[in-house]
Amino acid sequence: MSQDIVQNESAKQPEPALPPPADVIEDANGITLYADLPGVPRDRFDIRVEGDQLSIEGEMQLPMSDGLEGTHAEITLPRYRRVFNLSRELDSERIAAELRDGVLTRRSPKAEHGQPRRISVQAG
Repeated sequence: MSQDIVQNESAKQPEPALPPPADVIEDANGITLYADLPGVPRDRFDIRVEGDQLSIEGEMQLPMSDGLEGTHAEITLPRYRRVFNLSRELDSERIAAELRDGVLTRRSPKAEHGQPRRISVQAG
């Protein structure tokens, strides 16, 4: 019976989470991702690249003044989570990310083989 309990614990699903709204902009040099994560401090934020997937996760932490208590909440899940598939044209070793004022800005430059290049033509 204890083996069943261990199997059930290992099969736990991740906590429910909201997908943060995101904008993805591509230019000739790479891709920039903007994701809205209001109320998420840096120490409660995680961004990872595993294989060809980028995952972002954050936990909201809204401070409440002493003696005050919330009476209404529009958002009932305190966690954000979203996974993006990365193109093989991107250089996952040079990803830069910044979290400021509740907005994640992540820049992924294109790898050398994905960069546009000019081809010279020889006159024959």
